[in-house]
Amino acid sequence: MMGPIVMPGDKYDVIIIGGGPAGLTAGLYASRARLATLLIEELIPGGQAAVTHQIDNYPGFPGGISGEKLMESFKQQAESFGLEIAQGRVERLTLNGDHKGIRTDDKEYTAKAAIIATGSRPNNLGVPGEEKFKGKGVSYCATCDGAFFRDAEIAVVGGGDSAIKEALFLTKFARKINVIHRRSELRAEKVIQEKALGNEKIEFVWDSVVEEIGGEKMVEYLNLKKVKGDERVRLKVEGVFVYIGNRPNSDFLQGVIELDEKGYVKAGDNTETSSPGIFAAGDVRTKLLRQVATAVGDGATAAMAAEEYISRAE
Repeated sequence: MMGPIVMPGDKYDVIIIGGGPAGLTAGLYASRARLATLLIEELIPGGQAAVTHQIDNYPGFPGGISGEKLMESFKQQAESFGLEIAQGRVERLTLNGDHKGIRTDDKEYTAKAAIIATGSRPNNLGVPGEEKFKGKGVSYCATCDGAFFRDAEIAVVGGGDSAIKEALFLTKFARKINVIHRRSELRAEKVIQEKALGNEKIEFVWDSVVEEIGGEKMVEYLNLKKVKGDERVRLKVEGVFVYIGNRPNSDFLQGVIELDEKGYVKAGDNTETSSPGIFAAGDVRTKLLRQVATAVGDGATAAMAAEEYISRAE
């Protein structure tokens, strides 16, 4: 089934910025509603979900499913209804009367409504050596880089769901994984904790933070400090995976729509932002839970809210 045909230079009904699960779902619903819809994604459709090794809590897959496979299904389904996907990095969103202007690194687009689904990106540790060794032992994606650490001793920094899930995934490659957590207990889901605590390849370094990542050409060690007291230790590792939370991809929205103190987009139950005709879906918006399932709900809601907005404006 084909959606509306839009010739180059024409205005779109809806432009979706970001191609993760929220963006792809919004694209599916908007295209299926016969709206001329463009999705702009900077990297690969699927976002962070696409590089997640295993997703166990998305309904309908009792045995789990790889993030790559799930996101490819999302993409194919959205495109079957006529969703157009373009690659580019959105640099600016402007309000031109009733229309929204979207500028990427090499093109300009106009739409009646815009859906922000840019997601979030991993936080950096912000310690000496982190920038120097990015790609040389410092990683933020176990699925991308895990195979490079076969039979190595490595570290995972963090204690939430992402950190523990990826530590478990890394046991397929590494000889030993040291999970470094600033607290004395994990924040991950209990079922994930139980798997990690029972895995003989995983050792926990509690109440500790990374002060420095060191080595010559590649990562060779981490300097750690105990949260309580001044005790410091050096941990010899060949790589470190960082999972200490995320920050929203919302820099280009400063001064355009209302953001909270952390940079997340403020949006109501219908996903509409402080600017009429601009909606926010997925991890970039303020919300309690950031999961594929909640991103899908946001995406569907945003597309239908955008359709209603366009209908009222015409």
